[in-house]
Formats: sequence, structure tokens, C-alpha cells
Amino acid sequence: MNKLLSAACLCALLASLSAGAFEETTQHNVPDSVIFHSYPLTESTQIVGEDDTYLIDPEGVTTLEYVAAHYKLGLSNMIEANPYVDPIVPLKGSRLIVPLRLILPDAKRDGIVVNSPEMRLYYYHDNQVEVFPIGIGEVGKGTPLSWVTKVERKRANPTWTPTAQMRREAAAAGEPLPAVWPAGPDNPMGLFALYVGKLFAIHGTNADFGIGLRVSHGCVRLRHDDIEYLFNNVPVGTRVAFINQPIKYVKTPEGAIYIEVHQPLSRTQAEFEELTNQPFTFTKADEEFFADPEIDQEILQRALTERSGRVIMLNPPKF
Repeated sequence: MNKLLSAACLCALLASLSAGAFEETTQHNVPDSVIFHSYPLTESTQIVGEDDTYLIDPEGVTTLEYVAAHYKLGLSNMIEANPYVDPIVPLKGSRLIVPLRLILPDAKRDGIVVNSPEMRLYYYHDNQVEVFPIGIGEVGKGTPLSWVTKVERKRANPTWTPTAQMRREAAAAGEPLPAVWPAGPDNPMGLFALYVGKLFAIHGTNADFGIGLRVSHGCVRLRHDDIEYLFNNVPVGTRVAFINQPIKYVKTPEGAIYIEVHQPLSRTQAEFEELTNQPFTFTKADEEFFADPEIDQEILQRALTERSGRVIMLNPPKF
């Protein structure tokens, strides 16, 4: 993400686009029905979904955010899969990759799993998994990366109480915040919230263009339809796990080896503003996986460098 534009700059540009530009956007190759990523699960399910493509109308106007929203993806997912495409003014007539094929995270398949580096929330229940794009905390206001908790309570039409630090920062920026932001569509928490732990929340937003970016004060935010669905379907007491897996991989029972690589989260503002890839911190399990003699090391290194967020086969057949 940071290789293209800072989150703040990108959000500002998206917000400045006129309604007319979106009205001109082609919709001919977006399904009429609401796209909802729900997949049946068995014990052996390791990969779900299939990638798609989106053709930008030569006469239309669109953005990567528009395409991401219609396919229920985060903006970062589209940018990772289409690194040479201008996210604000993609070339008319170009074909975009829509990264919908996923390796399931290496985590307990129970309740909600939030994998921050890939900007996705997984909801496991009733032998299925549903996948939603999310926005997460800014650098220095990070979303938890290793935490198991539960949904403590739910609230429709939440109010928002900024912390003293948030109010000081906002005042210094010339945008003072009220002590309590009233409920309603303009509330930064949106219209629905799941409170996990005691103070943390998974909630909606009044700014959909931040989904797939690091723009919150630490909480997890979703688009309105997605948080409304979770609010209506996730029971209080549901397990919630936060994980940090920029690299996901699997070896199927048939012997095929796949990897899915995302940009790791920047740890400092300096890293966030760097134009180069951030280094990975490999685990022992990662290193053991990389050493598999069946892996084509050239393909592996390319996947680790490109970080496309797409599922890549590491041991294709050789003829």
C-alpha cells in the first residue's frame, strides 16, 4: 500500500471524487446480486474462492475502490493484485485482477478471525466461512496482532467517545472533537458495533473508502452491509482471534503447494512512508516450509518479492 500512496493521501483523493464520476462508471460486468463471500467447509478445505477479472469500460470512469467495494474487497487487496494500475485513475479499457481466491489462515476455525496484514475478517460458523474486508488502525494506533477474546456485547446506533489523546490530536490539527459523538450515519463508528474485550470494537464506518487501509484509531471497521450482517448473526460470547499472518501457505493432500503473500504491517511511521518493501519476520514454521525440496525456489522468491496477495502454486508440473 505504501509503495503507491499514503493512506491519508489516498483517502483524501477518493473522497474528493465527484458523485458524477461514479455515476459515469460502467457497471456492465458487476453482478446484479450482492456479492457475498460464503464458502462451505470440510476438515480438508484449505483454499476457497476463485480469482476474477474486471474490464474497465473504455468510455467509463472508475477507481480501484469502486471495484473493490462491488466485489467486497478492501482497497489494499486490489492494489496488491494490480500494482501497476493507478488506483485513482486506472487506464480505461484495462483489465483488473480481482483477487478472490484465498488460503484460509492458520488459526482455529471458530468464530471470528481477524488477519490484519491481509485486511480480512473471517467468520467461521455452521460448517462455513464468510470473508469480509476491513480497515484497521493507523501506525502507532495499531489493531491487535495476537489476541484471543470474545464478543462482550453488541450495540446498534453506537455513540463514540474519543479518548483524551484523540481530542488533543484533533484540536492540534484544527478539527476539535466533541466529548461524545452522537449516534447516527455521520458517526465514525457507523450504525452497528460488536464490542470485543472491554474497550475494543468491530464496527461500521461513515467513510467506506477506508476499507482496506490503515485509517482507524485501532478498531476494526467494515462497510455498512457487512457490519450489519455480522451484528445480526454473530452471537454475544463468540470467540474472536486477532492474528498477524502476511504469509499463508498450504500443502494439499495431493501434494500441490501454494502460498499467498501480503505486505507485512509497517511498525513505524518511517517504515510506512518507505517506498521499498518492508522486511518479513519469518517464523520457524515459515523457514521449514520454504525448505521443502519440492518448492521451485525461483517462484517462491518472486512471490515473496511481488506480494500480490494472490494464491500462487509453488510446485507446478514440469514437462
